[in-house]
Amino acid sequence: MKNDVRRILIAVIILGTGIAEMFLMHRFPGFFFPSYRLLSKKWLSALAFLMSWTHFSVWDAGALCLVILLLYFLIRCIRNRSGFLHVLSIALLTASVLAFSALQGWLGNHYAPKLSEELSLEIRKYSVEELYETAEYYYLKAAEYAPLIERDAEGHALKQDLNQTGNTAGASYRNLAGKYWIFEGSAAPVKHFTLIGEYLLYNGITGMFMPVTAEASVPANVPVIPLPFTMCHEAAHRLGIASEQEANFCAFLASVSNEDPYFIYSGYYSAFSYCYSSLYSADPKKAAELYHLHDDFSGILLVQLDRRDTSEAYKKYESPLKEISDNINDTYLKTFSQESGIRSYGEVTDYLIAWYFSGNETN
Repeated sequence: MKNDVRRILIAVIILGTGIAEMFLMHRFPGFFFPSYRLLSKKWLSALAFLMSWTHFSVWDAGALCLVILLLYFLIRCIRNRSGFLHVLSIALLTASVLAFSALQGWLGNHYAPKLSEELSLEIRKYSVEELYETAEYYYLKAAEYAPLIERDAEGHALKQDLNQTGNTAGASYRNLAGKYWIFEGSAAPVKHFTLIGEYLLYNGITGMFMPVTAEASVPANVPVIPLPFTMCHEAAHRLGIASEQEANFCAFLASVSNEDPYFIYSGYYSAFSYCYSSLYSADPKKAAELYHLHDDFSGILLVQLDRRDTSEAYKKYESPLKEISDNINDTYLKTFSQESGIRSYGEVTDYLIAWYFSGNETN
Protein backbone atom coordinates (compact mmCIF):
# COMPACT_ATOMS: atom_id res chain seq x y z
CA MET A 1 0.00 0.00 0.00
CA LYS A 2 2.72 2.46 1.00
CA ASN A 3 4.76 1.65 -2.09
CA ASP A 4 1.71 2.21 -4.30
CA VAL A 5 1.04 5.63 -2.79
CA ARG A 6 4.73 6.48 -3.04
CA ARG A 7 4.71 5.63 -6.77
CA ILE A 8 1.65 7.81 -7.36
CA LEU A 9 3.27 10.74 -5.53
CA ILE A 10 6.47 10.34 -7.55
CA ALA A 11 4.42 10.28 -10.76
CA VAL A 12 2.61 13.50 -9.76
CA ILE A 13 5.92 15.18 -8.89
CA ILE A 14 7.49 14.14 -12.21
CA LEU A 15 4.52 15.43 -14.22
CA GLY A 16 4.32 18.63 -12.16
CA THR A 17 8.01 19.30 -12.69
CA GLY A 18 7.66 18.82 -16.45
CA ILE A 19 4.63 21.11 -16.68
CA ALA A 20 6.40 23.78 -14.62
CA GLU A 21 9.41 23.58 -16.91
CA MET A 22 7.20 23.98 -20.01
CA PHE A 23 5.59 27.05 -18.42
CA LEU A 24 9.00 28.60 -17.77
CA MET A 25 10.17 27.84 -21.30
CA HIS A 26 7.06 29.52 -22.65
CA ARG A 27 7.60 32.62 -20.53
CA PHE A 28 11.39 32.85 -20.81
CA PRO A 29 12.45 31.22 -24.10
CA GLY A 30 15.59 33.34 -24.34
CA PHE A 31 16.95 31.68 -21.22
CA PHE A 32 16.48 28.14 -22.57
CA PHE A 33 17.38 28.51 -26.25
CA PRO A 34 19.47 27.58 -28.17
CA SER A 35 20.83 25.31 -25.40
CA TYR A 36 17.62 23.28 -25.13
CA ARG A 37 17.49 22.64 -28.87
CA LEU A 38 21.15 21.58 -28.97
CA LEU A 39 20.60 19.11 -26.13
CA SER A 40 17.37 17.96 -27.76
CA LYS A 41 19.21 17.18 -31.00
CA LYS A 42 21.82 15.10 -29.18
CA TRP A 43 19.19 13.23 -27.17
CA LEU A 44 17.01 12.52 -30.20
CA SER A 45 20.01 11.46 -32.28
CA ALA A 46 21.02 8.94 -29.61
CA LEU A 47 17.49 7.53 -29.37
CA ALA A 48 17.12 7.38 -33.17
CA PHE A 49 20.41 5.49 -33.39
CA LEU A 50 19.21 2.93 -30.84
CA MET A 51 15.97 2.47 -32.79
CA SER A 52 17.55 2.35 -36.24
CA TRP A 53 17.88 -1.46 -36.29
CA THR A 54 14.54 -1.76 -38.09
CA HIS A 55 12.69 0.02 -40.89
CA PHE A 56 9.31 -0.36 -39.18
CA SER A 57 8.15 1.73 -36.26
CA VAL A 58 8.91 0.22 -32.86
CA TRP A 59 6.80 2.52 -30.73
CA ASP A 60 3.39 1.61 -32.16
CA ALA A 61 4.02 -2.09 -31.47
CA GLY A 62 5.45 -1.19 -28.06
CA ALA A 63 2.44 0.96 -27.20
CA LEU A 64 0.10 -1.87 -28.16
CA CYS A 65 2.02 -4.27 -25.91
CA LEU A 66 1.74 -1.83 -22.99
CA VAL A 67 -2.01 -1.48 -23.52
CA ILE A 68 -2.47 -5.26 -23.68
CA LEU A 69 -0.36 -5.66 -20.54
CA LEU A 70 -2.42 -3.04 -18.73
CA LEU A 71 -5.69 -4.70 -19.76
CA TYR A 72 -4.35 -8.07 -18.62
CA PHE A 73 -3.56 -6.81 -15.13
CA LEU A 74 -6.85 -4.90 -14.90
CA ILE A 75 -8.75 -8.08 -15.72
CA ARG A 76 -6.77 -9.91 -13.02
CA CYS A 77 -7.67 -7.15 -10.57
CA ILE A 78 -11.37 -7.48 -11.43
CA ARG A 79 -11.26 -11.25 -10.96
CA ASN A 80 -9.35 -11.01 -7.67
CA ARG A 81 -11.21 -7.88 -6.55
CA SER A 82 -7.93 -6.41 -5.39
CA GLY A 83 -4.72 -4.82 -6.63
CA PHE A 84 -6.28 -1.86 -8.46
CA LEU A 85 -4.14 0.70 -6.65
CA HIS A 86 -1.00 -1.32 -7.37
CA VAL A 87 -1.71 -1.49 -11.11
CA LEU A 88 -2.76 2.17 -11.18
CA SER A 89 0.43 3.31 -9.45
CA ILE A 90 2.67 1.42 -11.86
CA ALA A 91 0.70 2.68 -14.89
CA LEU A 92 0.85 6.30 -13.68
CA LEU A 93 4.55 6.12 -12.92
CA THR A 94 5.32 4.58 -16.32
CA ALA A 95 3.20 7.21 -18.11
CA SER A 96 4.79 10.06 -16.16
CA VAL A 97 8.33 8.89 -16.96
CA LEU A 98 7.52 8.59 -20.66
CA ALA A 99 5.80 11.99 -20.71
CA PHE A 100 8.69 13.60 -18.84
CA SER A 101 11.09 12.09 -21.37
CA ALA A 102 9.10 13.68 -24.21
CA LEU A 103 8.97 17.01 -22.38
CA GLN A 104 12.70 17.05 -21.72
CA GLY A 105 13.76 15.77 -25.12
CA TRP A 106 11.48 17.46 -27.62
CA LEU A 107 8.23 19.22 -26.66
CA GLY A 108 10.06 22.33 -25.47
CA ASN A 109 11.03 23.01 -29.09
CA HIS A 110 7.53 24.43 -29.54
CA TYR A 111 8.85 27.55 -27.78
CA ALA A 112 12.02 27.90 -29.86
CA PRO A 113 12.77 31.00 -31.96
CA LYS A 114 11.06 31.06 -35.35
CA LEU A 115 12.77 29.24 -38.16
CA SER A 116 12.66 32.43 -40.23
CA GLU A 117 15.06 33.98 -37.71
CA GLU A 118 17.43 31.03 -37.94
CA LEU A 119 17.44 31.29 -41.75
CA SER A 120 17.46 35.13 -41.84
CA LEU A 121 14.28 34.98 -43.87
CA GLU A 122 11.88 37.93 -43.76
CA ILE A 123 8.23 36.94 -43.47
CA ARG A 124 5.74 39.69 -44.33
CA LYS A 125 2.29 40.14 -45.84
CA TYR A 126 2.14 39.33 -49.55
CA SER A 127 -0.17 40.48 -52.32
CA VAL A 128 -2.26 38.15 -54.44
CA GLU A 129 0.00 39.01 -57.39
CA GLU A 130 3.08 37.87 -55.44
CA LEU A 131 1.27 34.69 -54.42
CA TYR A 132 0.29 34.07 -58.05
CA GLU A 133 3.87 34.55 -59.25
CA THR A 134 5.22 32.20 -56.59
CA ALA A 135 2.60 29.52 -57.30
CA GLU A 136 3.35 29.70 -61.02
CA TYR A 137 7.06 29.33 -60.36
CA TYR A 138 6.64 26.18 -58.26
CA TYR A 139 4.10 24.86 -60.77
CA LEU A 140 6.62 25.13 -63.60
CA LYS A 141 9.43 23.69 -61.47
CA ALA A 142 7.23 20.70 -60.61
CA ALA A 143 6.41 20.29 -64.30
CA GLU A 144 10.13 20.30 -65.08
CA TYR A 145 10.79 17.30 -62.82
CA ALA A 146 7.50 15.44 -63.31
CA PRO A 147 8.72 13.55 -66.42
CA LEU A 148 11.87 12.39 -64.60
CA ILE A 149 10.21 9.98 -62.20
CA GLU A 150 9.16 6.41 -63.01
CA ARG A 151 5.70 6.11 -64.55
CA ASP A 152 3.58 3.46 -66.20
CA ALA A 153 2.37 3.52 -69.80
CA GLU A 154 -0.55 5.80 -68.86
CA GLY A 155 1.66 8.28 -67.01
CA HIS A 156 0.73 7.32 -63.45
CA ALA A 157 3.63 7.53 -60.98
CA LEU A 158 4.99 4.17 -59.89
CA LYS A 159 5.39 3.39 -56.20
CA GLN A 160 9.01 3.46 -55.05
CA ASP A 161 10.72 1.16 -52.57
CA LEU A 162 9.47 2.29 -49.16
CA ASN A 163 12.63 1.44 -47.23
CA GLN A 164 14.93 3.11 -49.74
CA THR A 165 12.76 6.22 -49.73
CA GLY A 166 12.93 6.22 -45.93
CA ASN A 167 16.73 5.96 -46.00
CA THR A 168 17.01 8.88 -48.40
CA ALA A 169 14.55 10.99 -46.42
CA GLY A 170 16.38 10.37 -43.15
CA ALA A 171 19.63 11.66 -44.63
CA SER A 172 17.98 14.44 -46.62
CA TYR A 173 19.17 17.28 -44.35
CA ARG A 174 22.87 16.57 -44.65
CA ASN A 175 23.30 18.97 -47.59
CA LEU A 176 21.56 21.74 -45.65
CA ALA A 177 23.39 21.15 -42.37
CA GLY A 178 26.62 22.54 -43.80
CA LYS A 179 24.92 25.89 -44.34
CA TYR A 180 22.46 26.07 -41.44
CA TRP A 181 23.19 24.53 -38.02
CA ILE A 182 19.46 24.12 -37.42
CA PHE A 183 19.50 21.13 -39.78
CA GLU A 184 22.17 19.22 -37.89
CA GLY A 185 21.04 16.01 -36.23
CA SER A 186 20.04 12.42 -36.82
CA ALA A 187 20.11 10.96 -40.33
CA ALA A 188 18.42 7.70 -39.31
CA PRO A 189 15.85 6.31 -41.77
CA VAL A 190 12.24 7.47 -41.68
CA LYS A 191 10.17 4.40 -40.85
CA HIS A 192 6.75 3.05 -41.73
CA PHE A 193 4.05 1.89 -39.34
CA THR A 194 3.30 -1.80 -39.08
CA LEU A 195 0.12 -1.72 -37.00
CA ILE A 196 -1.61 1.66 -36.99
CA GLY A 197 -0.75 3.10 -40.41
CA GLU A 198 -4.15 2.45 -42.00
CA TYR A 199 -5.94 3.73 -38.89
CA LEU A 200 -3.93 6.96 -39.03
CA LEU A 201 -4.84 7.52 -42.68
CA TYR A 202 -8.53 7.18 -41.83
CA ASN A 203 -7.87 9.93 -39.26
CA GLY A 204 -6.28 12.12 -41.92
CA ILE A 205 -2.80 11.64 -40.44
CA THR A 206 -0.02 11.00 -42.97
CA GLY A 207 2.92 10.90 -40.58
CA MET A 208 3.92 11.11 -36.94
CA PHE A 209 6.99 11.79 -34.84
CA MET A 210 7.25 10.05 -31.47
CA PRO A 211 9.63 11.91 -29.09
CA VAL A 212 9.88 8.98 -26.67
CA THR A 213 11.66 6.83 -29.26
CA ALA A 214 12.72 9.60 -31.71
CA GLU A 215 11.07 7.68 -34.53
CA ALA A 216 9.84 9.60 -37.57
CA SER A 217 7.25 7.36 -39.22
CA VAL A 218 4.61 7.37 -41.96
CA PRO A 219 1.85 4.95 -43.02
CA ALA A 220 2.97 2.64 -45.82
CA ASN A 221 0.11 3.75 -48.08
CA VAL A 222 0.80 7.48 -48.23
CA PRO A 223 0.28 8.39 -51.94
CA VAL A 224 3.33 8.11 -54.17
CA ILE A 225 4.06 11.76 -54.96
CA PRO A 226 3.66 13.34 -51.47
CA LEU A 227 5.58 10.47 -49.80
CA PRO A 228 9.16 11.90 -49.93
CA PHE A 229 7.95 15.33 -48.78
CA THR A 230 5.94 13.76 -45.95
CA MET A 231 8.91 11.70 -44.81
CA CYS A 232 11.13 14.80 -44.83
CA HIS A 233 8.49 16.61 -42.78
CA GLU A 234 8.65 13.97 -40.05
CA ALA A 235 12.46 13.93 -40.21
CA ALA A 236 12.40 17.71 -39.61
CA HIS A 237 10.54 17.15 -36.32
CA ARG A 238 13.38 14.85 -35.26
CA LEU A 239 15.79 17.77 -35.74
CA GLY A 240 13.87 19.81 -33.17
CA ILE A 241 11.54 21.63 -35.56
CA ALA A 242 8.23 21.43 -33.70
CA SER A 243 6.08 23.87 -35.68
CA GLU A 244 4.04 22.22 -38.42
CA GLN A 245 4.41 25.05 -40.92
CA GLU A 246 8.16 25.19 -40.31
CA ALA A 247 8.47 21.40 -40.65
CA ASN A 248 6.66 21.70 -43.99
CA PHE A 249 9.10 24.35 -45.18
CA CYS A 250 12.05 22.27 -43.99
CA ALA A 251 10.62 19.32 -45.92
CA PHE A 252 10.53 21.47 -49.04
CA LEU A 253 14.16 22.55 -48.59
CA ALA A 254 15.32 19.00 -47.91
CA SER A 255 13.41 17.61 -50.89
CA VAL A 256 14.62 20.09 -53.51
CA SER A 257 18.22 19.98 -52.27
CA ASN A 258 18.25 16.21 -52.80
CA GLU A 259 19.93 14.52 -55.76
CA ASP A 260 17.00 12.16 -56.35
CA PRO A 261 14.51 13.58 -58.93
CA TYR A 262 11.71 11.80 -57.05
CA PHE A 263 12.41 13.91 -53.97
CA ILE A 264 12.93 17.11 -55.94
CA TYR A 265 9.63 16.64 -57.72
CA SER A 266 7.81 15.84 -54.48
CA GLY A 267 9.18 19.06 -52.97
CA TYR A 268 8.12 21.30 -55.84
CA TYR A 269 4.80 19.48 -56.22
CA SER A 270 4.01 20.05 -52.54
CA ALA A 271 5.17 23.68 -52.67
CA PHE A 272 2.84 24.31 -55.61
CA SER A 273 -0.03 22.52 -53.86
CA TYR A 274 0.26 24.74 -50.79
CA CYS A 275 0.62 27.94 -52.80
CA TYR A 276 -2.21 26.98 -55.15
CA SER A 277 -4.55 26.24 -52.22
CA SER A 278 -3.74 29.66 -50.73
CA LEU A 279 -4.26 31.34 -54.09
CA TYR A 280 -7.58 29.56 -54.55
CA SER A 281 -8.73 30.80 -51.13
CA ALA A 282 -7.64 34.36 -51.97
CA ASP A 283 -8.82 34.52 -55.59
CA PRO A 284 -10.48 31.43 -57.13
CA LYS A 285 -10.59 33.05 -60.58
CA LYS A 286 -6.84 33.65 -60.66
CA ALA A 287 -6.21 30.14 -59.36
CA ALA A 288 -8.29 28.61 -62.18
CA GLU A 289 -6.44 30.80 -64.68
CA LEU A 290 -3.06 29.64 -63.38
CA TYR A 291 -4.02 25.96 -63.31
CA HIS A 292 -4.72 25.87 -67.07
CA LEU A 293 -2.24 28.54 -68.17
CA HIS A 294 0.38 26.06 -69.37
CA ASP A 295 -1.76 23.13 -70.51
CA ASP A 296 0.36 22.84 -73.66
CA PHE A 297 3.35 21.79 -71.51
CA SER A 298 3.49 17.99 -71.11
CA GLY A 299 5.03 18.28 -67.66
CA ILE A 300 2.07 20.35 -66.49
CA LEU A 301 -0.31 17.61 -67.60
CA LEU A 302 1.66 15.11 -65.49
CA VAL A 303 1.41 17.38 -62.44
CA GLN A 304 -2.35 17.61 -62.97
CA LEU A 305 -2.55 13.82 -63.32
CA ASP A 306 -0.59 13.37 -60.09
CA ARG A 307 -2.93 15.76 -58.28
CA ARG A 308 -5.93 13.72 -59.42
CA ASP A 309 -4.25 10.44 -58.45
CA THR A 310 -3.30 11.80 -55.04
CA SER A 311 -6.81 13.10 -54.43
CA GLU A 312 -8.30 9.72 -55.37
CA ALA A 313 -5.87 7.92 -53.07
CA TYR A 314 -6.90 10.06 -50.10
CA LYS A 315 -10.61 9.75 -50.87
CA LYS A 316 -10.42 6.07 -49.95
CA TYR A 317 -9.64 7.10 -46.39
CA GLU A 318 -12.39 9.68 -45.88
CA SER A 319 -14.22 8.96 -42.62
CA PRO A 320 -15.82 10.67 -39.59
CA LEU A 321 -12.64 9.88 -37.66
CA LYS A 322 -10.82 12.70 -39.45
CA GLU A 323 -12.92 15.41 -37.79
CA ILE A 324 -12.26 13.95 -34.35
CA SER A 325 -8.54 13.67 -35.10
CA ASP A 326 -8.44 17.25 -36.40
CA ASN A 327 -10.02 18.53 -33.19
CA ILE A 328 -7.50 16.65 -31.05
CA ASN A 329 -4.57 17.82 -33.17
CA ASP A 330 -5.92 21.39 -33.16
CA THR A 331 -6.08 21.40 -29.37
CA TYR A 332 -2.57 19.94 -29.08
CA LEU A 333 -1.05 22.58 -31.39
CA LYS A 334 -2.82 25.47 -29.64
CA THR A 335 -1.67 24.13 -26.28
CA PHE A 336 1.90 24.67 -27.45
CA SER A 337 1.33 28.22 -28.73
CA GLN A 338 0.58 27.45 -32.38
CA GLU A 339 -2.39 29.81 -32.22
CA SER A 340 -3.81 28.89 -35.62
CA GLY A 341 -3.86 25.18 -34.72
CA ILE A 342 -4.15 22.85 -37.69
CA ARG A 343 -4.38 25.87 -40.01
CA SER A 344 -0.65 26.28 -39.44
CA TYR A 345 -0.13 23.47 -41.96
CA GLY A 346 -1.07 25.93 -44.73
CA GLU A 347 0.91 28.88 -43.46
CA VAL A 348 4.02 27.36 -45.01
CA THR A 349 2.91 29.42 -48.04
CA ASP A 350 4.38 32.52 -46.37
CA TYR A 351 7.74 30.77 -46.08
CA LEU A 352 7.62 29.56 -49.68
CA ILE A 353 6.85 33.05 -50.99
CA ALA A 354 9.58 34.61 -48.85
CA TRP A 355 12.09 32.00 -50.04
CA TYR A 356 11.21 32.63 -53.67
CA PHE A 357 11.44 36.42 -53.46
CA SER A 358 14.63 36.31 -51.38
CA GLY A 359 16.45 34.84 -54.37
CA ASN A 360 17.42 31.69 -52.42
CA GLU A 361 15.42 29.52 -54.79
CA THR A 362 18.01 28.69 -57.43
CA ASN A 363 17.25 25.11 -58.54
